[in-house]
Amino acid sequence: MEEDQLILSLLNLYLDEQLEKESDPESLKESEPSESAPPNLEDVEEVTGYKFRNKELLKEAFTHGSYKAADCQSYERLEYLGDSVLNHLVAKLHFLAYPEMAPGELTRLRAANVDTEALARAALKYNLQKYLRHQKPLLQAQIREFMEGIEKYPSHSHGMIDPPKVLADILESLIGAIFIDTDYSMDDTWKVVERLLQPLITPENLKLHPVAKFNEACQKMGVKPQAKDFWSKTGEIEIYIDNELIGKGMYKLKKMIAVNRAADDAYKNLFGKKDGGIGG
Repeated sequence: MEEDQLILSLLNLYLDEQLEKESDPESLKESEPSESAPPNLEDVEEVTGYKFRNKELLKEAFTHGSYKAADCQSYERLEYLGDSVLNHLVAKLHFLAYPEMAPGELTRLRAANVDTEALARAALKYNLQKYLRHQKPLLQAQIREFMEGIEKYPSHSHGMIDPPKVLADILESLIGAIFIDTDYSMDDTWKVVERLLQPLITPENLKLHPVAKFNEACQKMGVKPQAKDFWSKTGEIEIYIDNELIGKGMYKLKKMIAVNRAADDAYKNLFGKKDGGIGG
């Protein structure tokens, strides 16, 4: 059977997020250092409301690996630490706030609040990208595309727009730097993090992932969707029920986003737009 005619189940098209992270086009070519100096890093203290005792930590938190600097290392270690601290803080918040919530539900709620899109939105809200020392030529174009996506989806899109991973990275590295600067105080770090992440996603406004919502609706109807995978050639995914096209999505850079958009389009066409689709 020809590859472009291969029928795949929708669930098989739902890619593992870790694979997406590994294939994220963040490893862009380096360019020569820019002559223009970045804004004063101390302005970050006004944005966050936190005054650093160790200014070197602040500098490190905003130094990308592409920036060849002799004065400090990149933010990668701080990002690693900040990611762990953030997950702990949000898990603690939800564990105490929702004592009756099942572990699986807690996991979904935490993930929605700390995934790449949520953190990238927070970083963009406070213009943290202005302070990043980097040599990534395409970053500004990625940020512009993300901003356009935010206009379409004012709240979390749940996988329909492509957030630049570096935006989430600098928020996590900033959290890591604050955690160290507070002598590893979770409570003091949370005071800053809680404000940066507002508005937090709650059980009341947590939406299902596009693919999960579409599949759940199809199961209730007793129908079995199928998908044609044209992504490698055109960037498109098409979804069918009984050989009738009911939805399609396109995004050439990441297959998962194309799948999400196809599922959302199919859901709208099948069940109407009364709820604004899946990510709206």
